[in-house]
Amino acid sequence: MSAHTSYARRPRAFHFSSFRYLFFGRLLTVLGNGIAPIALAFAVLDIGGSATELGLVVAARSIFNVAFLLIGGVLADRYSRSRVLVCSSLVAALAQGIVAWLVLDGSATVALLAVLGAFNGAAAGVALPASSSMVPQTVPVKCLREANAFIQLGVYGGTVIGASLGGVLTSAIGPGWGLAIDALGFAASAPLYLLIRMAPAATKEQQSNLLQDLRDGWREFISRSWVWVVVAQFTLVNAALSGVMMVLGPVVADASFGRTGWGLSVASQSIGLILGSLLALRWRPRRDFFIGVSLVALCALPMLFMSLIPYTPVLMAAFLLAGLSVGLFGVVWAQALQTHIPPEKLARVYAYDAMGSFVAIPVGEIAAGPLAHHYGSAGVLLACAAVVVLATLAASMTPAVRHFSNGPQLRSRA
Repeated sequence: MSAHTSYARRPRAFHFSSFRYLFFGRLLTVLGNGIAPIALAFAVLDIGGSATELGLVVAARSIFNVAFLLIGGVLADRYSRSRVLVCSSLVAALAQGIVAWLVLDGSATVALLAVLGAFNGAAAGVALPASSSMVPQTVPVKCLREANAFIQLGVYGGTVIGASLGGVLTSAIGPGWGLAIDALGFAASAPLYLLIRMAPAATKEQQSNLLQDLRDGWREFISRSWVWVVVAQFTLVNAALSGVMMVLGPVVADASFGRTGWGLSVASQSIGLILGSLLALRWRPRRDFFIGVSLVALCALPMLFMSLIPYTPVLMAAFLLAGLSVGLFGVVWAQALQTHIPPEKLARVYAYDAMGSFVAIPVGEIAAGPLAHHYGSAGVLLACAAVVVLATLAASMTPAVRHFSNGPQLRSRA
């Protein structure tokens, strides 16, 4: 029997009902998280909020999102992950429902929107480790790569669609009704998560407290150099690409190739993320982890060309390649964590991964303006491109990354 025939006859990820429920539940959640920031922003502006007040509302959601990642990791490793997702979806639905009602009723205030946005951010933070660590419990290990690719496609596609829906709904029927539809989406995901049936991850017999669980998760995270090295790499990559670049990009665009060109460039990155996820479905080289980590160096291209050749076609190609590299790496990374980290600690490792990878983005956003004022936008973008290349080179040359085998290590529970 040929390898192609064997692949064709092998059960696919969507063959398993638990995975289907997880996929569509997470898709609805991602759509909601895409709609929420846009509708909430216009709701603040519609009640007369200033740019500073809008920043406080957005910051409240972001801060609580990051702050609850670790708590979400502990909860997902200690209790049923499907029930953690059900509870987080219901909290998000309730918070968004109250926001929608306040906006439609005309009684919304900036303070209330900030508090309810914080609840929504906390719910999203709790959900992320649970939903990521649940994938290997819904499919056999032989379907794991395909399952992660589909989940990632749903996340990237849902984010793009959610942001688009947020803009359309807000302009067509107002931010209040947009938030109401958002709340319905979160509520609809809860029963899907509740329907998931899977073998539970192993749990500890002894009683432990939150801090002990966090310490255990940290020891698991730090004991594997290939994990923390890659997370450190993405701390710098995200600070440069998602932090500095997303602040200085519009500034450079206004002064040169225009706002439409900037929008097309960012859209090209989204297309690249989707293409990278699709590529990961079929392209499975022997050293895929090392290759995936190394290809992240392509994320330097948008910053390099933005500083040297700020033309729309060039930037679209650069953003496309950057997105493709991240999309491909994301699937490989998920499989590596899910097949090498013990299931009972996986959610906490995911939580530390998310915190480490994204915590520096606000730092990049805050530092971008002052740095550009002193050194110029082009100089700062060139420096960021160099940081991405050096961080990727350092990670790729680490022995644990260079010799990593992404084959099955832990027995599947599906």
